[in-house]
Amino acid sequence: MQSAQSISSLDVLNRVFGYSTFRGEQEAIINQVVAGQDALVLMPTGGGKSLCYQIPAIIRAGTGIVVSPLIALMHDQVTALKLQGVAVAFLNSSLSFQEVQEIEGQLMRGELDLLYVAPERLCQPRTLNLLHQIEVALFAIDEAHCVSQWGHDFRPEYIQLSILHEQFPKVPRIALTATADESTRKEISLRLDLDNAQLFISSFDRPNIRYRVRQKNNARAQLLQFINTEHPQDAGIVYCLSRKKVDETAHWLEEQGIKALPYHAGLSTSVRQAHQERFLREEEVVIVATVAFGMGIDKPDVRYVAHMDLPKSLESYYQETGRAGRDGLPADAWMVYGLQDVIMLRQMLSSSEAIEEVKRLEQRKLEAMLGFCEITSCRRKSLLGYFGEQQQEACGNCDNCLEPVESWEGTTEAQKALSCVFRTGQRFGVNYLIDVLRGKMTPRIEQFRHDQVSTFGIGEELSDVQWRSVFRQLMARGFLAVDMDGFGSLKLTQESRPVLRGEETIHFRKDVARAKKSGRRKKSGQTSRNFSNNSNEKVVWEALRSKRNELAQEQGVPAYIIFHDATLMEMVEYHPTTLHELSQISGVGSSKLEKYGDEFLVVLNQC
Repeated sequence: MQSAQSISSLDVLNRVFGYSTFRGEQEAIINQVVAGQDALVLMPTGGGKSLCYQIPAIIRAGTGIVVSPLIALMHDQVTALKLQGVAVAFLNSSLSFQEVQEIEGQLMRGELDLLYVAPERLCQPRTLNLLHQIEVALFAIDEAHCVSQWGHDFRPEYIQLSILHEQFPKVPRIALTATADESTRKEISLRLDLDNAQLFISSFDRPNIRYRVRQKNNARAQLLQFINTEHPQDAGIVYCLSRKKVDETAHWLEEQGIKALPYHAGLSTSVRQAHQERFLREEEVVIVATVAFGMGIDKPDVRYVAHMDLPKSLESYYQETGRAGRDGLPADAWMVYGLQDVIMLRQMLSSSEAIEEVKRLEQRKLEAMLGFCEITSCRRKSLLGYFGEQQQEACGNCDNCLEPVESWEGTTEAQKALSCVFRTGQRFGVNYLIDVLRGKMTPRIEQFRHDQVSTFGIGEELSDVQWRSVFRQLMARGFLAVDMDGFGSLKLTQESRPVLRGEETIHFRKDVARAKKSGRRKKSGQTSRNFSNNSNEKVVWEALRSKRNELAQEQGVPAYIIFHDATLMEMVEYHPTTLHELSQISGVGSSKLEKYGDEFLVVLNQC
């Protein structure tokens, strides 16, 4: 252990972690905690949150206690830190009694810089008693949004963490999360007694992620084309709303030759753990999952996150898409979205048994999510604006910037659609309404005599697909509501009245059947960079990856824990030939230089 006076934060950054400079507000946050003050940190996934408590824990006297919600996250971070020469351990249910005793002994002897624990274990009397007998450097509460009932990953055991301020009032605390709107931030401060903590809000922007939303039109085929065209050898995450859809999608992708594994709460613990381990340790694995998967996953080389269904909120969407491109290299957030998504989520919200206050909040969140999907301007500006961050210029790296969306004046068509809902009694779904508008004489229309209503056959100018787009956008904007009858029946809302009276003009987004070829980024494997097939750079890249995989298999760790893709890319670019030159590569700290330097130099000098 070293005191704050004997070592600087920049020295730890250079020597232990192999980075030459801090990013964003990292240094200010670290200085705040090293000085013994509390901090509440909002920083995007991949922004370097972990260093904000790892470095102060190394500098300050005593052991830094890190509250982490997931065993997988603890295991990966501890493994990575040990390779960097940090004295670190974790306490969780995966350990035997003897292993727990050994780690507790290390803790009592002051041999650990960091100890990772789950919130449940931390709040046990035995653990608290142990902590009272040692010098605690700091408490770091990771994934702090879990404390908020307004958040998307609420964990009730996090509420107990207010005990830290009560029992250890002089120990600095740092709470960290990648996403929290204003109401969530307030609840984090309240429940963790962080009223006097300095708030650090880093930019939510992840400029390396390209945001794209496509209208659903055979979603599986769209997904397969996206993977095969742009990410044929990459690790990715595919999110689905239901367990059944997860299983079916994973099986179908396997049939198409893609190494896909399902993950959801309906699978046994052993299967989930096995699939997660394969995803973390192997390359080119795709996880198809419900939202049960992802929090705390520290895999930096996920090249894409695909959504097959609409998330319930922009917080969830941002958190999930943020699992792509943690290494800072180009990545994709790709989503298909359609009419049925709107109907299903509206129904789920209407039938919810939550109190009215919560339902109103969820309604606002869903409206923001729908607005993001239908927007015709820069998606990044919209997403950042939701979190209170203003961006002046369009990003140039979302579908709307790369392929500007056309719109069309559709006030008359909106009036026809809304009138048809009214004339048929506000008790039918979209498909039936389209049949009426297009003048199709079906048995059901005959049965209800809706060939006699004034809206029968007045919409022949649009196709079924175009009318579905009209209804989708009317629902997304709140002009139509979904009945709780379970059949997706549509009803008019108060907001529809100005449109029906001709007092409001409506412009619709023109849906594009398929993506234009211009502006698309094609990549070769995991490099996220174009190497010509015979280029020396590609030879070096593949040789370095091969050596990394060999070492990872020998040590039983994920390949990225040896070195990130971004570190290998720098080796390709600068081609170091000595240990000193290799030590200048970002991500090569003194411990990793000692462990792996000679082996990687052999590869570099042979290429």
